[in-house]
Amino acid sequence: MDIANKTVLITGANRGIGRALVDEALRRGAKEVYAGVRGALQIADQRVTPLALDVTNLSQIRQAAEQVDSLDVLINNAGVAIYDDLSNPDVIQQHLAVNFFGVLNSMAGLAPLPIIPAYSLSKAAAFNMTQSLRAHLAAQGVTVHAVVLGPIDTDMNRGFEVPKATPAAAAQGIFDGLEKDEEEIFPDPVSQSIADGWRNGTLKALEREFKAFVPQSAAN
Repeated sequence: MDIANKTVLITGANRGIGRALVDEALRRGAKEVYAGVRGALQIADQRVTPLALDVTNLSQIRQAAEQVDSLDVLINNAGVAIYDDLSNPDVIQQHLAVNFFGVLNSMAGLAPLPIIPAYSLSKAAAFNMTQSLRAHLAAQGVTVHAVVLGPIDTDMNRGFEVPKATPAAAAQGIFDGLEKDEEEIFPDPVSQSIADGWRNGTLKALEREFKAFVPQSAAN
């Protein structure tokens, strides 16, 4: 997919990877970028339209949908990661509300992180939902991609002392994968280290096999 002259909506666009995705979409010639934010967004490019969009707020989601006339690319980037030990049900619910029902994907969906297990649980659910949507929407000409991220140098990972890719590098890798029509996009060095194993592995083979079981009524 070529991003040039496309209309793109990016959730969680205030900072980190989301803001970098806005910048990268503009660099690649996007016609219009809707930036889903929960606060003010300072950006001069006239192609950017900020949208008040908390992905846990159904009213804001409906309002945003009404403001967007047409859309070529939706990037579900908004997410939350709260360090926990699974002892607080409210924390688990918050992760699911944003990361699953808000629809996000990251590396934790494949490799659970023991330091934040609720985050990993929510991401695994989001990844599986992405696989299901891919099969159900294929007949409508809609492609569904999963972004599998390694550690990125954002506020979410502050204090996590491991090598990290920059948000800008991650954004570039995400759009590179989108332009190559990769179903799973591995945009940084850590995630790329597992890319071949995933693409050639049993789970991916099962996904392709199970796609044949999608009822025609659901696919059309």
